[in-house]
Amino acid sequence: MLGLLLRLLPFWVREPLLIVLGSVLGVRLSYIAIQDHEWAPAGFAAVFLLFTAIRVHMVVRALRARGNPSPTASVKEPAASVEGRPQAPAQTQAQDGAGPLPGPAAPEKEPNVWGQAVAAVAVFGALAAALWLAPRVLPSDDNASHSVSCPSAKDEKLPKAYKMTPRAVTGDQLCQALNRPDLAVLLGTPRETATTASGSNDTALLTDGKVAQPEAEIGFDTYTVHLSATYNDLSTAQYVKLMKMGGDTEVKTLTVLGRPAVFSSDHTMKFEIDLGGGGSGGPVEQGPLARTLSVALDPKDRGGYYDITVWSESGALPDDSVLVGIAEKVLPTVPERTARS
Repeated sequence: MLGLLLRLLPFWVREPLLIVLGSVLGVRLSYIAIQDHEWAPAGFAAVFLLFTAIRVHMVVRALRARGNPSPTASVKEPAASVEGRPQAPAQTQAQDGAGPLPGPAAPEKEPNVWGQAVAAVAVFGALAAALWLAPRVLPSDDNASHSVSCPSAKDEKLPKAYKMTPRAVTGDQLCQALNRPDLAVLLGTPRETATTASGSNDTALLTDGKVAQPEAEIGFDTYTVHLSATYNDLSTAQYVKLMKMGGDTEVKTLTVLGRPAVFSSDHTMKFEIDLGGGGSGGPVEQGPLARTLSVALDPKDRGGYYDITVWSESGALPDDSVLVGIAEKVLPTVPERTARS
């Protein structure tokens, strides 16, 4: 149906239409290929751009042909009279008072080629722009990392540490901040959707339940992202000294959002639970390597920090810039806790 419609359209409408569509599709596929680092869209983009270049060449040749028409045929001599002399044009009027005899018909006016071309480009350019912007303006059913929602914990009773720390947020609030629609894009896996989402109101280990440490976790097929906030009096500088004393050689300090920050690496732990009758749980095993970015709660580094940790079952880790990008997007959206009963 589309092919028949294109064949019925005039040349000066059809060709600008094909040029606009080919250009938009070629540029769009090139953008997708660069963003997703895939070769298939790049190949299709090259085909559309080559097709567009051929159509442009055809239009240029047609315009040159119209600007330089071929020489016209020689003008015919007026018909001779019986005596061999040319006849005078018929300009006499009939004796009954009728008007002059009709002359040769006026040449038919050619269609405005440039008007057709401009109109076609304007109309189909608007359609192409609508197709380009539709995914950004219209809501998508494929809502990236929002395929799962954070569990609600409104009725959960908070530990005493949260009451003693007015600024401490909850695990639900951390989960809401981390479960962003663009989290998969930030991780470098834009086609993946979140499979799990959780949040908990825990306390830090070895603190006798006196330090609030809410946590949230979003899982994808490739990576798992864990976000926690520790509300203690430990500054980032002190935290770095403790990590170096513990033999961590992957420590790297930097500044994120104007706050002191540090990179560190450690292995996750894998627990095995035996559901057989009477047996105890299996041993704790070493899991895959995880990369953590710790960022101070405030620029003055008065104590406390956020931890953003990423790992995968395969052991592969994203570049450190990925964790920085997540921190710059997620941490400003974490609310400050006000009063809580």
